[in-house]
Amino acid sequence: MYPETAYEITTLTPQQPTQHPAMLPHEIPPGVQMVTLPGGIRTLAYTPTQAPPAPPVPVSQPIPTWAKTTALLTPTVGGGVAAAGIGISYAAPGLIAMSEALWASVALIAAAAIGVPVLLRLGRTAAGTGRGTTHITQNITASGMFGKANGTINHH
Repeated sequence: MYPETAYEITTLTPQQPTQHPAMLPHEIPPGVQMVTLPGGIRTLAYTPTQAPPAPPVPVSQPIPTWAKTTALLTPTVGGGVAAAGIGISYAAPGLIAMSEALWASVALIAAAAIGVPVLLRLGRTAAGTGRGTTHITQNITASGMFGKANGTINHH
């Protein structure tokens, strides 16, 4: 049926990979690694070195206003308290003397409040024993809002 051909039909067989002698780990140069390809074949390949990720850069936060104000007021308040303490220590003897003087003036005012009316009452009764008291009566009359006022003074 078919004419004779000089060709022979054969089936293809997969070729066996050639075995190369394996390299020892210390023989592999830097930057080269043993990798496995998707077909399962292991081979040497250059691999890019991945730099370690850079550490995150801290972001500076603004200082809150209340913290600035507190930081500025702290030495001022502390200095004021210290100055007040020093001033009080220097003024203590004078303050003690002043408090004693104030107690003396309070006693003088209390004595005057009681003594002066008593003395005035004693002085009136001693000086006024010979005569009576004088009474002055004054009567003022006026007609209308802008009228002329007339008055009389009576001594009793």
